[in-house]
Amino acid sequence: MMVPSEAWPRLPVAEWRPTRDTLTLWTQIVGKIRIARTPPVNHWWNAPLYLTARGLTTSLMPDSSGRAFSIDFDFHADRLDVLVTDGAVRSFTLSETADVADFHRRLMSALDGLGLATPIWPVPVELPDAVPFPEDDVHREYDPAQALLFWRLLVQAHRVLTEFTSRFVGKASPVHLFWGALDLAATRFSGRPAPPYTATVPNCGPHVMLEAYSHEVSSCGYWPGPDGEGVFYSYAYPEPPAYREAPVSPPQARYDESLGEFVLPYETVRTSPDPDAVLLAFLQSTYEAAATRAHWDRTSLERRP
Repeated sequence: MMVPSEAWPRLPVAEWRPTRDTLTLWTQIVGKIRIARTPPVNHWWNAPLYLTARGLTTSLMPDSSGRAFSIDFDFHADRLDVLVTDGAVRSFTLSETADVADFHRRLMSALDGLGLATPIWPVPVELPDAVPFPEDDVHREYDPAQALLFWRLLVQAHRVLTEFTSRFVGKASPVHLFWGALDLAATRFSGRPAPPYTATVPNCGPHVMLEAYSHEVSSCGYWPGPDGEGVFYSYAYPEPPAYREAPVSPPQARYDESLGEFVLPYETVRTSPDPDAVLLAFLQSTYEAAATRAHWDRTSLERRP
């Protein structure tokens, strides 16, 4: 499938950073509710959010009453919806939310009113100098048009990442949005355990990263940072010998020493005559750099045409 390049929206980080930062914290609150409401799944796959035709969702979460519910961002309607299987609904307008503390208060009040009270640890993760959600009156800027553009960007990235994932028959994650850094990710596994992860992440206990990286991976996705229009990324854990020196495609891709990842500017993909082909070349070449150098059983793990 070749999708017109016009479908990939322009969204410079410098222009939407305040909205991005506010949205990240909102999704962290929603994601923490999902963690509290669902049983643990490999590598915290019970934590991420998923794309819908209108925004993002937790998917169904159970309640001891026999009901289930989801929390959905509807970026077309500029609204957050709590949808319950008994037909009950609570909603509020995103752009009318004063700040992160107000979002937290409104959402918890909606859950309380539905008989779905869900305590969470109310502190952001993966962020230095984190302010507890109920106290955060700093992050208050939110532009619904920019959030909608971000979602449109994710729709395109999701489609190509799904195509890439379909080429692999081994253990692989869904394409999902991790709210710690607001990145859309997809991960492949060799099937072998990995050495214990020892790096530290702000406001994340060591058990979080030990579970996330318990097995050998090649992971990729889109991150709306650090500058430009964000980057597509690809990394391996543990990093095999000579990985960072591997030749990858397209020419604009490079290994970022500070991130420990291969990166490809989103703008390179967006402005290409064939964005899908450029992104797939990056995903495939960086995966091969990891799988070949780490001696994965590629014959068993990859789908053959």
